[in-house]
Amino acid sequence: MRIGFLGGVTVCRPRAWRNDREDGGMPRIATAAGVLASAALLAACASPAVSTPAVSSHRAIPTASASRSAAPQATSAPAPSPSAARTPEPGSLPQTTARPSASDPRFARRMGALWTAIVSGDTAAPGTFFPLGAYRQVKAISNPAADYRSRLIALYDLDIRALHRTVGSGATLLGVDVPDRSATWVTPGQEYNKGSYWRVYGTRVRYRTVAGKEGSFGISSLISWRGQWYVVHLGPINRSPATGAR
Repeated sequence: MRIGFLGGVTVCRPRAWRNDREDGGMPRIATAAGVLASAALLAACASPAVSTPAVSSHRAIPTASASRSAAPQATSAPAPSPSAARTPEPGSLPQTTARPSASDPRFARRMGALWTAIVSGDTAAPGTFFPLGAYRQVKAISNPAADYRSRLIALYDLDIRALHRTVGSGATLLGVDVPDRSATWVTPGQEYNKGSYWRVYGTRVRYRTVAGKEGSFGISSLISWRGQWYVVHLGPINRSPATGAR
């Protein structure tokens, strides 16, 4: 008979009696003592075991003197805070009349992303360019998305690669000078627009090359969305298609 613990209950499996002897003789006859022992064991198997199942020696066993905070308590999942919610894309929100400022830390981060793209020659500069959703809201043209990708973004990528050849890898950004006071509020009907925004010309980006030479280049036009400056024309606004910024 085999005995084991399963879920705190003693499980008994009767062992099958063999009908033959190992030496080929007649079957053994169970002794009276063996029969009584088996009966006692079967009686014990009829009721649940009262002994505690064995615990692995690798698992810590909490004692009665342990503090209440030592064992984790079951709690419901906390409700997500408003700050944990995903921030909507700026272009999906409506425009505001808030006046942008170059001293805003968010603008500084966007310019840092642009600078990284220029010195690396990689045109990926997320969040730096005017959002597509915002462009759809302000442009009064038949297909603003196509114009955005085929003209504005194509020129932007061209300008970043051109500036990389001028500035070189390893150059240091010294500052971005935006003439905030010269910003103009552009109203609908101007520049093929159906929406409004702040616009400023003449921004300068100052840098120092690896050789120690200082230089600068211009950002032709910044326009605003919801109180933030974004690049819309890095190089010249009017130029031949293959001419990059210098």
